[in-house]
Amino acid sequence: MVAICDGLHAYDLPTVYWRVFTLKLRKRRNFSVTLSRMNATTRRQFLGQCTAAATGVWLLPELARAVANSPSVKFPSAPRDRVAVAAYPFREYIVGWKRDGNSPSTIPAAQQLELKDFAKHVAEKFNVHRIEPWSRVFPSTDPKYLEQFRSAVDKAHSAVVDIAVDGKHSQYSTDAAERERAVTSSKQWVDVGAALGSPSIRTHIEEGKDLKPDVARAADTLARVAEYAAGKNVVVHLENDNPVSEDPFFIVQIIEKVNSPWLRALPDFGNSLVAHDEDFAYRAIDAMFAHAYGICHVKDGEVNEQGKAVHVDLARTFTILNKHTYKGYCSIEYDAPGDPYKPTADLIEKTVRFLS
Repeated sequence: MVAICDGLHAYDLPTVYWRVFTLKLRKRRNFSVTLSRMNATTRRQFLGQCTAAATGVWLLPELARAVANSPSVKFPSAPRDRVAVAAYPFREYIVGWKRDGNSPSTIPAAQQLELKDFAKHVAEKFNVHRIEPWSRVFPSTDPKYLEQFRSAVDKAHSAVVDIAVDGKHSQYSTDAAERERAVTSSKQWVDVGAALGSPSIRTHIEEGKDLKPDVARAADTLARVAEYAAGKNVVVHLENDNPVSEDPFFIVQIIEKVNSPWLRALPDFGNSLVAHDEDFAYRAIDAMFAHAYGICHVKDGEVNEQGKAVHVDLARTFTILNKHTYKGYCSIEYDAPGDPYKPTADLIEKTVRFLS
């Protein structure tokens, strides 16, 4: 609760506004009578106090805007209600998915489902009512489709809690036009998030051609995205995904430089383990959770480019999560070959236990 202090008392904002309102209702006649009954010294003191009070009231709207200009998502506290299921592991099951942009899914048509029905499917299969769609499985982002999507989610008594967005434009390119395209793309997905009632999106940081990641350029680009997202009440998250352009410590530098409550970290349990040793990976998770807000990706393992499986120490990772008093959602993103249903169900139950 935000408080205003007058030197003697502390009032919360609603109380302050009420007091200001009632003062304004007093008639000028009463004010004049009060002044006439005072001696000169008391009258000067009283007028000085009124001037100070008026100055404080004039500043209240600015203070109120400052307080309001930060995300205030009311995250659930029940462990199962904090769990979401990501669409990414089920991409092969979603109508229209094409592995390389051309090859159709290998899953029989009878087992496939429309993206707008994913929330209902997740609720029925896993008793989970939060989902995280992936940008690449959206059949459309037209307003009419988004309205249908949101209606279907509502009917499933569910909610979209994040959208994992991939991008094609580098936020740290030396080409200003390329950075502008990155901003435009992210803004479009912020609009999609707002249309679906999602409190956040994850935006991808694309590699710059023949360029090393640049904090200053990336921060300048993403600050503009965060400013736009704030106006839509949507938080923008950055994930430790691509080992080059989304190195976790690079992400932390960007977030700290932008210094906006609307730009946060999305810690992925497994991604840094694929590219680095355990010491680096768990330091990375710790650094990411220090800047996390609304979403993280829960994995118990992943397969690297050489086909080697790496194992996530879930107990260690959830200990880090709790150390930072993280209150956001835990999105289950099983990431290994094969049927995702049973591994997802197992991860959900483990996550519920760790959050309990």
